[in-house]
Amino acid sequence: MTEDDLFTRQSPEFLKAEELRRQIAHHDRLYYDQAKPEITDREYDALYRELVELERAYPELILSDSPTQKVGGRPQGAFAQVRHLVPMQSLDNTYSEEEITEFVDRLHRLLPDAEIPMTIEPKVDGVAIALLYEKGRLTRAATRGDGTTGDEVTRNIRTIAVIPSLLSGDFPDVLEVRGEVYLPKEAFQRINAERDEQGLPVFANPRNTAAGSLKQLDPNSVAERGLSAVFYGFGAFEASEALPATQKEFFEALKTWGLPTNPQIWTASSASEVMAAIRELGAIRHDFPFETDGAVIKVDKIAQHARLGSTSKAPRWAIAYKYEPEQARTRLHDITIQVGRSGVLTPVAELEPVFVAGSTVARATLHNEEEIVRKDLRIGDWVLVEKAGDVIPAVVAVLTAERDGSERPFVMPTHCPVCGAVVTRTEGEVAVRCGNPRCAAQVRRRIEYFASRNAMDIAGLGEAVVSQLAEADLLHDVSDLYALKAEQLLPLERMGEKSVENLLAAIAASKVQPLWRLLAALGIPHVGVTAARTLAGAFGTLDRLAAASPEELQSVEEVGEIMATAIHAWFRDAEVLALIEKLREAGLNFGERDPQDAVPAADGKLRGTTWVLTGTLSISREEAAEMIRLQGGKVSGSVSAKTTYLLAGEEAGSKLEKARKLGVTVLDEAAFRQLLL
Repeated sequence: MTEDDLFTRQSPEFLKAEELRRQIAHHDRLYYDQAKPEITDREYDALYRELVELERAYPELILSDSPTQKVGGRPQGAFAQVRHLVPMQSLDNTYSEEEITEFVDRLHRLLPDAEIPMTIEPKVDGVAIALLYEKGRLTRAATRGDGTTGDEVTRNIRTIAVIPSLLSGDFPDVLEVRGEVYLPKEAFQRINAERDEQGLPVFANPRNTAAGSLKQLDPNSVAERGLSAVFYGFGAFEASEALPATQKEFFEALKTWGLPTNPQIWTASSASEVMAAIRELGAIRHDFPFETDGAVIKVDKIAQHARLGSTSKAPRWAIAYKYEPEQARTRLHDITIQVGRSGVLTPVAELEPVFVAGSTVARATLHNEEEIVRKDLRIGDWVLVEKAGDVIPAVVAVLTAERDGSERPFVMPTHCPVCGAVVTRTEGEVAVRCGNPRCAAQVRRRIEYFASRNAMDIAGLGEAVVSQLAEADLLHDVSDLYALKAEQLLPLERMGEKSVENLLAAIAASKVQPLWRLLAALGIPHVGVTAARTLAGAFGTLDRLAAASPEELQSVEEVGEIMATAIHAWFRDAEVLALIEKLREAGLNFGERDPQDAVPAADGKLRGTTWVLTGTLSISREEAAEMIRLQGGKVSGSVSAKTTYLLAGEEAGSKLEKARKLGVTVLDEAAFRQLLL
């Protein structure tokens, strides 16, 4: 190293650049590798922009491994590594309208006298993915990784219902299509509610949850998350006919091939039209099923992409405009406690009602005591509120500068606020629990969960009705549901004769629900819907499952030591055994009427067939699926060449069109029922 080199490496500019690179690398690892970011996108972008400006001012500081010269997110070791046929770049982004104008002006400088139409589409805040289709068949799926090499996640991608295993229509011989895997906001809300209930740390946002889901080693766990996807670009493209001429034509081709695309695309030919589209998108972005953190502006003519080229990191023909996070300032009036079905005490912020991201927010979960301490949150504070995933209200910052001394620290109660029982905390856990299983709050939550759609699916038995029944002293555990009489229900508020008749019919119908639903509904530790199906299939009846040893439980695929121990212990609890006997006396199905849960019917009328369900039926799709499984058939989430039948209800969508193109037999509900006779 020369004396000049030594001077440069000791200069404030070099040291500052090194520190920025270190910070960015640290946050890249948290974001891409662990899906646990410590800072907001805005704060990360500020660090990145500072490094860009520093390297622009002092080009001698640019190193080949600088984050400005490569795509973030190195591949992970738990998955096989695959090389993209064409490198996957990321996009430059901006929060500035002026920089959008500069982007459009730069396009016209690079392509003087050319017409440059542009498209504007929602920027889905998900996980970048590349799917390789050969002869129309999905052969590989990979994450972006470092842009050149990514993690091979094909098995997990195949669990996503909207992603076809086989393309439809006239498709290229080789197509490497790019898009985003995302977690729908509704699913994000459900997952976090379940984790809160179990005393587990909640996920920060849908993007992190989607990233973590794709890195699950068990595809069944991925399927349970309910991921979805949209596609918008391509890498490799080999076909006898020409590549689509424009982005708009490519979007139409994606739809023809059966791949989901963004719900709305705008077009523009000037910077002012681009900004008008961005504002229009911003006004409706909360209505999309995915989290949208910005807009992507692209040159529409694909031939112009090659002429404009790219840097080592990003294309020159596209840019992302990012919206500022929607936050609102409000007052924290109090912190109350909500008791879940497992006894977990969850602190809840009671806020001065404030409008944010499309709706009025008056309450926000604070998750646990440690979260309150970490944020130094006090009753009476002024706070900033936003919605995680545009869905779940969250207190994101405390405005400590506005304190006047009247604010009070929050103290976690030592006794349950509902039943007065002493609360406990297991060493190593953040959750504080009420240890009284007869606590009225726990009982209500357990009954609500028992009746929920993913459990016994008892229509009409929601939170309000359960509360009324509990307050009328009619429910003490889930078995009491099956003793309810019309004369007990009719005096209750908003309980007319028809409502009572429907509710009692729904409760009676739940007695013949398949075993897996009962297992999911009972709240057995670590047993969700997927595990419930697995256990029902392995043991066949509730009694055989209850009698199983930890070793027998562990012999079931996907059941580990912790899960086996928890299930075994649960079935030896005296109160659990008493509840099971009450449910037996009530006539619930313990598996004896569940041939499809053990072994598919050998002589079933649908044996060897594969079904896909779409549209609105007179019964729930889950009920129709159970009818199919009962007769030996299989149910899939997406139409492919292997599909035998498509059961199409009212307002059937793209699956119906794809089934017709593939020559799949389409049945309406009447024909389906006739087939079962």
